[in-house]
Amino acid sequence: MRRQLSALSTVVPSLVKFRTLPDGTVRIFFLGSLPNGWETTLHYADVSSKDSKNAGKLHWQQLLEFNLQKVGGARCSREEQLMLERKRLTTWGIASYELHPHSGKIVFPAAGTLYQCVDNTRQNGPLFPSEIRTNSNGAKLSPEICPSNSDLMAYVFNSDIWVAHEPSGSYERVTFAHKGGRGLVDDPLSAGIPSYVIQEEFLRYQGFWWQPHTNDNVYRLLYEEVDDSEVGLYTFTSFTPPSSNLPMEQYRFPRAGTPNSKSNVKLIELRVSDTEMEAVRTLELRQPLCQMFPWMEYLVRVGWTPDSNHIWLEMLDRRQKRLELVVISIDNFVEPLPNVYDHSDGASDDQPLPIAYLVASQASDVWINVHDLLYIFPMDQHPMTRMSFVWGSEETGFRHLYHITVQLDQPLHEPNVDNNYDGTQMRCRLEKKVALTYGDWEVLGSQLWVDNARSLVYFMGLKHSPLEKHLYVVSLHRPGHIRLLTCAGYSYNVDINQECNVCVAVYSNIQRVPACDVFRIVHSACDSGVDGVTLVPVGCLLESQEMGSLLHCRELFKHTISSGDTLYAMVFRPHNYTPGMRYPTVLNVYGGPEVQLVTNSFEGMKHVRMHMLASQGYCVVAIDSRGSQHRGLAFEAHIKHRMGTVELNDQIEMLRWLSSEIGCIDMTRVGILGWSYGGYLSLMALAQHPDFFKVAIAGAPVTCWKLYDTGYTERYMDLPDNNRHGYNAGSILTYVNQFPDEENRLLIIHGLIDDNVHFSHTSSLINQMVRKGKPYQLQVYPSERHSLRSLDASKHYETVVLSFLQNYL
Repeated sequence: MRRQLSALSTVVPSLVKFRTLPDGTVRIFFLGSLPNGWETTLHYADVSSKDSKNAGKLHWQQLLEFNLQKVGGARCSREEQLMLERKRLTTWGIASYELHPHSGKIVFPAAGTLYQCVDNTRQNGPLFPSEIRTNSNGAKLSPEICPSNSDLMAYVFNSDIWVAHEPSGSYERVTFAHKGGRGLVDDPLSAGIPSYVIQEEFLRYQGFWWQPHTNDNVYRLLYEEVDDSEVGLYTFTSFTPPSSNLPMEQYRFPRAGTPNSKSNVKLIELRVSDTEMEAVRTLELRQPLCQMFPWMEYLVRVGWTPDSNHIWLEMLDRRQKRLELVVISIDNFVEPLPNVYDHSDGASDDQPLPIAYLVASQASDVWINVHDLLYIFPMDQHPMTRMSFVWGSEETGFRHLYHITVQLDQPLHEPNVDNNYDGTQMRCRLEKKVALTYGDWEVLGSQLWVDNARSLVYFMGLKHSPLEKHLYVVSLHRPGHIRLLTCAGYSYNVDINQECNVCVAVYSNIQRVPACDVFRIVHSACDSGVDGVTLVPVGCLLESQEMGSLLHCRELFKHTISSGDTLYAMVFRPHNYTPGMRYPTVLNVYGGPEVQLVTNSFEGMKHVRMHMLASQGYCVVAIDSRGSQHRGLAFEAHIKHRMGTVELNDQIEMLRWLSSEIGCIDMTRVGILGWSYGGYLSLMALAQHPDFFKVAIAGAPVTCWKLYDTGYTERYMDLPDNNRHGYNAGSILTYVNQFPDEENRLLIIHGLIDDNVHFSHTSSLINQMVRKGKPYQLQVYPSERHSLRSLDASKHYETVVLSFLQNYL
């Protein structure tokens, strides 16, 4: 079953990028596995400018002749492992790549180093990538090719930024934040790589950004410098081979209520010749961000404006209820003065304070969900006096798109919301703010595409069903008039090229495994608005396959519970199902925020264990209770300040209804199984509802929110000092007395070097269980982190779970 699901999952094209060739052909790059292979590698397919009809199956061309297992052979470095953990990416094969569309240059990390090749339109057969000459052995993270000069490439090594120059074969360290060779206690600074919380909880993994283009032959690199000096330091014993002496791993981890990392932005300027990088200098803001914005806690998004003369920043406060989008001119970056940060006002007497333009903001009495929905329109103004952009906001309770225009040369000199206006921030005069979308549904927060010539905005949303992701288009000239471009009954993941004329769509539903089609986006000559937009099939990259005899279809159900809210559930009937019989049932639970388990899509390897349980005669149920994702802020806010105390009521009410509706659930034999937040709720379920749940399996469970990180915990629970009751009520340690006294009802599973939900969560619970004389079973994986990445560990875990359920449920 694992092999079959893996074969269905890894062949699906992922990480799609586009390049337009000189003859107008659109080349589509994507990651996918080779036939009957495990490793992902890079492929491409061409869509000719002359193609207008469905050409059937598009031919995959393998771009790289590259066997990762033969290159370096060994497992990933610790730094790479941690980055893959944060991104939730597999380690089998190539996980990411960078494409320079104009030159065709491709760079990708593998086996602890960087490789490159150039996509040549005249190539015959796969390319053989070459290793990029770099400074030394060790992980090179987050490579980025300079947009205006493909000869330049930056990357992070040993917590600092390096730049490689291909023609000269030279490379140079351009930041010196990290001393190296010391423990983390004495070396708290890093450059070019975000802090743990920014990566894990705000999904920003990049810490430097090339200037889009240059007019003065100076190449600029904006970067983030992170100071972890006040963040708690934790040490784990690492059992990771090949070491046999149990080395120690150190991590910076800010637990709820404790200090976070501090961020500042700086600018690198460099010149290059054919033979070398001629000059490098570092510029700093006249006043660091922490002084310009004392309320700022998290720097969540960063980028350049299209004119390349300004940077934009999205900043969030500690309680995550205030988000501001600000723009700063690069003229505010200067060479640092001696001891400038020791000055009380942050600048010398003859240096003016930097100016930050506040162009948009959002406030919430619930919390702010950070997203990637920002598109700034190019402006032909020098200097830029007006800024127009599309931005996502949840100010109505559902995330929607807004077209906003502000005047930068006519600021409103008003105090900011903290009433501590200091002359460095100017609130821009709002010229226009128009809601492009609205209603009780959500625009998804990952991507949007803008066709400037036609004033069209393409986006992903849930307008037709919260269970299906679809592609829509709206016109800037006709707000609210939205056209659905994909087919109802399926859920889609879509990529569109920069010209907005080619679309790659992966789609599936609960009865159909993923397929991948390529479309041309065409426009009716008689209608320049959204009604004239159509997706015309060009061909398919992946045809739909048979689901296979081992995989039975799931069923989706919805029910309005006593609160008046409609909940959705997914059921896997046992493969040996006979009408009229009732079966032991496993509630596969997550129950927390930011996750949606129930969708009308085929999830492949994500559901391998649910398929496995169904094949062994269990009825498997998953329910999205209040607090889960994609149903609006009010629905999410059900868990505000009270995580762990309300979710199970929805789960149990829905499960009781399902039992009467489908007639195959044995309510005397219900087990609960979950990982991470789901593991936490599994513990809560057995402690608070021991008469309802016969057994519980808790994987990598949170047990006390004071032990978890700031960014996640405080978003939903506030700071510990502000919500003492909620933290106490939400801690499983409060309910240890309520666990059953019978043996074989609780199984706890945890990776010993879990850097996300630390093993201290489990050890704290075990200490209390021992003190109270409560029975439990424990399975530890010494070399595993939060995800079980080793195939051996995964198989062992599944065997342990099946054995426990077979014996005791």
